[in-house]
Amino acid sequence: MKTRTRFAPSPTGYMHIGNLRTALYEYLIAKANGGDFILRIEDTDQKRYVEGATDIIFKTLKRVGMNWDEGPDIGGNFGPYVQSERKAIYAEYAHKLVDLGGAHYCFCAHKEDDSTDDENEAEAHIKFKDPCKNISVEEARKRIANGEPFVVRQNINKTGTSVFHDVVYGDIEIDYDELDEGVLLKSDGLPTYNFANVVDDHLMQISHVVRGNEYISSTPKYNLIYETFGWTPPTYVHVAQVMKDAHHKLSKRNGDASFQDLVAKGYLPEAVLNYIALLGWNPGTEQEIFSLQELEKCFECEKLNKSPAIFDITKLKWMNGCYIRNLSADEFHKLALPFYEALQGKNYNLEALSSVLQPRIEVLNDIADQTEFLAQLPDYDIALFENKKMKTNPEVAKQALELALPVLQNVTEWTNENLFATLKDLAVNNELKNGQILYPVRIALSGLETTPGGATELAVILGKDETIKRVKQALNKL
Repeated sequence: MKTRTRFAPSPTGYMHIGNLRTALYEYLIAKANGGDFILRIEDTDQKRYVEGATDIIFKTLKRVGMNWDEGPDIGGNFGPYVQSERKAIYAEYAHKLVDLGGAHYCFCAHKEDDSTDDENEAEAHIKFKDPCKNISVEEARKRIANGEPFVVRQNINKTGTSVFHDVVYGDIEIDYDELDEGVLLKSDGLPTYNFANVVDDHLMQISHVVRGNEYISSTPKYNLIYETFGWTPPTYVHVAQVMKDAHHKLSKRNGDASFQDLVAKGYLPEAVLNYIALLGWNPGTEQEIFSLQELEKCFECEKLNKSPAIFDITKLKWMNGCYIRNLSADEFHKLALPFYEALQGKNYNLEALSSVLQPRIEVLNDIADQTEFLAQLPDYDIALFENKKMKTNPEVAKQALELALPVLQNVTEWTNENLFATLKDLAVNNELKNGQILYPVRIALSGLETTPGGATELAVILGKDETIKRVKQALNKL
């Protein structure tokens, strides 16, 4: 059987990190085995539907390079690929399941019938003793023909233990008496997750299903449906949850960062994708930086971990910094330009600024903090000129800047190399250490103890006029 995987998100908002990781693992299983990756939109939970969320799903997957082989926008041989467009299909199979004894019609006015939250279906172990189970199929269909509202509810007719295999967790046993006879088809004719994913996965010939381990306990219910229809279940790959700490899982409902949030904060999509690949998967080597193409070649779902993965923002920052440093100078400058908004209108050398920042930052959002002094020189205290290591103090600084000012005014080749050589010669000629010239100049230009770049690098960024202006301001302070 050809490897076919599917990513089937609900259009309920932004792309949650856990959802994106599931999509990635589905994608990699398909591509590592020369198979197909299918995108399916599970929009049957209409009360949680968010307008525009489907477009977010499309854009996110495309932005990280996970192109699908079949889906709502490009079609395929197994469509439609939007569940709300498959309503008639689910009704057909729900009625067939009743005929085969795998489900029954229920007319009870019970809140659980229609208000089950699809996302929490796996956790909704509500044991509901349904009196409608004793109604014959013939009588039930007469009531339906008379317009009486109904749902289709699953039958759990087996006793003993269900045994199934999972790639990550091995053989799993669950008692049938732990399973509730949940709703499969709601009174509006739309299916719950438990039913729709089984029907769709079979009809779309899905070979591998990746989902969170919170669905392990519901898997016997899916297998009963497969068994009743005489279908072969897919290969199950249940993955451990992504946690924000040892006790709390990441959740978009709790406001935890989505993929869009991270990108907006200056994380590169490629770095985010690389990082989440390692949230629960171990390549078996020391390598940590992977392109998507490299992951396609080396990914094996057997190397997924059983233990929950902690989302470590510090590790993500480090990895993002690696990606930033691997960019070409032009690529980084293009990415950095939107973060120079406060510097617009000033005659600064922004390309020089980018070359200074690229090796020093981990997240693009850091740019604003690191360049604030360029937009507006802070009102610093002259005590900042005191530095024992550089052997400077306000008096030495005043002398150094008085020497540097005319020299800088006479410089015609305003480059880092020439400025550094000029100020170094100035120090030698006046029997001063290099730092006794360069440190005061850097403080004068920045008003900060630490800066991205040295004195002459800052001078190049600011340009000659602004450099002279700031040196004069420092002398006035001194």
